[in-house]
Amino acid sequence: MPEESVRPLERGLAVLRALAAAEPGQLRAGDLARATGLARSTVDRVVTTLARLGYVRPRGQELHLTPRLMELGNAYLAASGLTGEVAARTARLADELDESVSLAVPDGDGVRFVTQAARRRAMSVAFRIGDLLPPDRCAPGALFADAWDEERWAAWRARAAAGPAHEAYPALPPGPAPAGVPELADRVAHARRSGWALDDQLIEPGLIAVAVPVRDAAGRVRYALSAVSHTSRHTARGLAAAVLPRLREEAERLAGLSGTDAPSDADGRAPAREAADPAATGPADPAAAKEELGPGFLQSLARGLAVLRALGGARGEGLPLTALAEATGLPRATARRCLHTLEQAGYAAHDGRLFRPLPRILELGHAALSGLTFAELAEPHLRELADRVRQSASATVLDGTDIRYVARAATVRVMSVHITVGTRFPAYATAMGRVLLAGLPGDERERLLTAAPPRALTPRTVTGPGELARVLDRAAAEGHATADQELEDGLRSVAVPVRDAAGRVVAAVNIAQHAGTDPLSRTRDALLPALRATAAAIETDLHIAARFNTVRMS
Repeated sequence: MPEESVRPLERGLAVLRALAAAEPGQLRAGDLARATGLARSTVDRVVTTLARLGYVRPRGQELHLTPRLMELGNAYLAASGLTGEVAARTARLADELDESVSLAVPDGDGVRFVTQAARRRAMSVAFRIGDLLPPDRCAPGALFADAWDEERWAAWRARAAAGPAHEAYPALPPGPAPAGVPELADRVAHARRSGWALDDQLIEPGLIAVAVPVRDAAGRVRYALSAVSHTSRHTARGLAAAVLPRLREEAERLAGLSGTDAPSDADGRAPAREAADPAATGPADPAAAKEELGPGFLQSLARGLAVLRALGGARGEGLPLTALAEATGLPRATARRCLHTLEQAGYAAHDGRLFRPLPRILELGHAALSGLTFAELAEPHLRELADRVRQSASATVLDGTDIRYVARAATVRVMSVHITVGTRFPAYATAMGRVLLAGLPGDERERLLTAAPPRALTPRTVTGPGELARVLDRAAAEGHATADQELEDGLRSVAVPVRDAAGRVVAAVNIAQHAGTDPLSRTRDALLPALRATAAAIETDLHIAARFNTVRMS
């Protein structure tokens, strides 16, 4: 008897695809109904469920994808063998070559990027993790197409003849292909002979790339490692001459790393705060959410997405149904129906015994979210904090001996704190600066304070080395810091740290207000619970977004 699909899961995936394809905040529920062909009542239930899971954030009538949605793409990336060390080596190679470097995988008859270290220039690469390109318009395509059978070649030819390429591959620049694009079969033959592939302005004028294969133990091409540049810097052949030796050397090393290591952070260390069980990172218990929201919550959709997350444990060849059912706590029959639905939609594969995720999962918002900066990630949480406490909230990073504001949510009051993003203040005299300094190793902290000796900004500013050291030690021990009229008369602030997955302090969040007449202890005790909850929410998003992706802090 054929397996039945889980209709709510099918519908939820359709809504996520429509949201991912739109500009951020451009779609409302009515737009989703038109884009997907679903009834408005169905869309409303899907959106309610996705919001409860933390994957969609309504803002008025607009709908925004959240960083937590990257859990789904992370499941594929984890199962594919991509590790923090692989991503870190890619970034270091980009620094060494002074060119953008990326890894791509085959996705059917397309090419999908799974990591990228881009050089920040006026002319730079704009592809994102999860973007899909046609094989005839990029260097990795010739490497992957060498393994195609006649059926795959026929599928690609049919797709190429169906219409404009940018309709099937939204990441492509609109318009016709550049003139003189070589036949894919000819490029495949060259790649087979030479062991590398060239993109000489196949995507758009000026963009060039060189790719080499990264093979698995069986000799199959697992990834394509590419260096990307512009004709203002190299000719296509000149780029090949400059980067091929290092690309080949690095491909050999990556072949020994991919698929063998546990996920790690950018320094090759296991994340301190990463859940070991991929399914455990799920944002909500479907049964509890169903009881809370009733018919507005699609439990079958939540269960299906839990199964998709659990596929992240399918290292190597895959996972059996029993393991996936155990990981999600679902009955085998329920898990099997979810897997059948995911397989039919192109997000999972089944070899008759084992299930594994497919790179198409990355189309579920991963590309749209992979370019988020820390400021963009933090801003919605700061806005919620400001609404909750009715005071302005900010996030900063350490920039030398100063703090620099990178995100802010201001309130409108008769008396409010007016600070803009980009503003800098001496770290020692601010609550956020103290949190950031307290997170540094002792020698680094001392070096910064020695480089710019503290000076009194108000009569209350702590400047003595011994007293300031005690203030910073206390901030490190207690997990928060205060500054009461030390930066400016009448200004009081309470701050907490934001930590990355390895536990390092990378930013600070604060609430600043007029000192008033209340003692500092009352202000601190009133604000700390909300501040800590906000920092925890930002950390959750940061850890998910940064697991296989570089989140720019400023």
